[in-house]
Amino acid sequence: MKNGEKSEVKPYIAASESIGEFSVKAVVLGSIFGLLFGFSNTYLGLYSGLTVSTSIPIAVMTIAAFRGLRIFGVRATILESNISQTIGSASSSLASGVIFTIPALFLWGANPTLFEISALALLGSLLGITFMIPLRSYLIVKEHHNLPFPEGTACANVLINAERGGAKALPVFAGVGIGLAYKFLARWQHLWAETVTANVPGLPRAEVGINATPALLSVGFILGYKISAVMVAGALISWIIIIPLIAYFGRTLTAPVFPETVKLIAEMSPAEIWANYVRYLGAGAVAMAGIITVLRSVPIMVNSFRLGAAEFRKRLAATGETIIERTSRDLPIKWIIGVVAGCVAAIAFVPGLVGDFTALSNRIVVAVAIAVFAFLFVTVSSRIVGLIGVSSNPTSGMTIVTLLGTSLIFYMLGWTDAIGKITALSVGTVVCVAASIAGDMSQDLKTGYLVGGTPRSQQIGEYIGALTSVVGVAYAVTMLNEAYGFGTTELPAPQAMLMKTVIDGVLSAQIPWPLIFMGAALTLVVELFGIASLPFAVGVYLPLSTMTPIFIGGLLRLLLEKRLKNDERLERCREGGVLFSSGLIAGEGLLMVGLSAYVYFVRKPDGWGDAWLGGLSGPVSLLLFVGLGFLIYTFARRHS
Repeated sequence: MKNGEKSEVKPYIAASESIGEFSVKAVVLGSIFGLLFGFSNTYLGLYSGLTVSTSIPIAVMTIAAFRGLRIFGVRATILESNISQTIGSASSSLASGVIFTIPALFLWGANPTLFEISALALLGSLLGITFMIPLRSYLIVKEHHNLPFPEGTACANVLINAERGGAKALPVFAGVGIGLAYKFLARWQHLWAETVTANVPGLPRAEVGINATPALLSVGFILGYKISAVMVAGALISWIIIIPLIAYFGRTLTAPVFPETVKLIAEMSPAEIWANYVRYLGAGAVAMAGIITVLRSVPIMVNSFRLGAAEFRKRLAATGETIIERTSRDLPIKWIIGVVAGCVAAIAFVPGLVGDFTALSNRIVVAVAIAVFAFLFVTVSSRIVGLIGVSSNPTSGMTIVTLLGTSLIFYMLGWTDAIGKITALSVGTVVCVAASIAGDMSQDLKTGYLVGGTPRSQQIGEYIGALTSVVGVAYAVTMLNEAYGFGTTELPAPQAMLMKTVIDGVLSAQIPWPLIFMGAALTLVVELFGIASLPFAVGVYLPLSTMTPIFIGGLLRLLLEKRLKNDERLERCREGGVLFSSGLIAGEGLLMVGLSAYVYFVRKPDGWGDAWLGGLSGPVSLLLFVGLGFLIYTFARRHS
């Protein structure tokens, strides 16, 4: 008899059909595209604190590459394309987890080696992928009509339309070329200023600005107007209200105000006021938003645990005579238990693999904490992305809660020295990668569910994607740090700075707790108004110049949707804009990783310089930025 899930959905490739799926060409192409987009997401996250899903652009580029290979007699099926995008997208989610935490180790002076970064990322990937496997039946199949998984569904539509002859890869490739060229001229050759700022008359130290870069504009278009508007609102409160208030009431003070110990507030620039005071307020806001996000997910967690445990029992009780349809086959339960047990044992018994504790008893506590938090947030992440998508997944909030929980445990055990801090952050890294890659994997499995892929093949593909990209992403992080240094204006690494602040705050007294609590209170007030608190809190924490281009990108998308309201072409146009925007992000990210390699191995390039523009560098930058917006809008309209 047949067992397994009974789906109400008829996949594009029926379960009874057997066509090519897991092949060498799919693995190679997915690994190559995975590295490229993994590099771009690494830079984007370190620069802006935000990352985006790459499944759709990788799927489109895979389709185009397979079509190009036809002239050599190479043919590929839709399921091979699905495996390729599954492998490729794994690297981007892995990068998201790494860049949110690892830079803090450099900021503490720990300077982790390439092996140490790779080991943390690999452990997180293995746990995230493995914990997600038993949840597939419930989240992807049984909850199909309740969880849309927006990127996964869109990616499936791209693959199916391509099979029917409707793929258009031009926007992605054009975006990569334009983004790369723009960043080469602006950052490598310094032909014009990338950041333009202006003071606000009548408000002391109030400053508005814009980082006129392709990536941030594109992030805004992908996120949409609502989220980008909430984010820029948080930033405006910081830079137009809070900073001027601090400057106004602090202008007469004759002594420095903690945590600053040298400069008077009256002597500080807007950026210095933000770094010394508003940054902590923003950290408190993000921490509270993360806690609220997790508390809201408690029913999801309980339900997922219950159904996940039921799935474990069901699979353990399955006999050898059970016949499972191809589209319902997962990796065996023995594999799941073995991988999790292996990871936990490695953390406990291999000194220096996670953190710097030498005592076995300390490492056992660390191993248990990682296992519990990873399983907890894998279930949350996998469910949340089903509703709001990978790009909006509050991974940073989950990581903050992990760091708070781990730091409190360490504090109660007296592990408050530098080793305790490094180990707490290492725990956060593993959990952050696990939650991030599990969210991406659930989107990929949704795509496979709709096109008729074999879950087991995709799950193996996720493992391969993590293995082939982990060293590359770790190396990119190392090179970027060597080239620019984390915490600088060129590479602020805002999420990692936030994680560092959280751990420092719990394990030491050298932090302005009143500012942290004020930020937390601000988040609670925003929640009372029914506003999404996490995007708002991120806006409070990040510079206004970062949020402004994101907001303009969201406005572009709103304009497109208003112009094509009730038009059947709207979805195709939106897709075209997203593809071109994804290409811009990839192009800029690739150029910056290439530039960091040049700086790392050769020297920092002098460039041409913007002196040839005189005082027009800022206006020219804004004009070119407007041109980028026009291109996004144009590619979106033409994609119909």
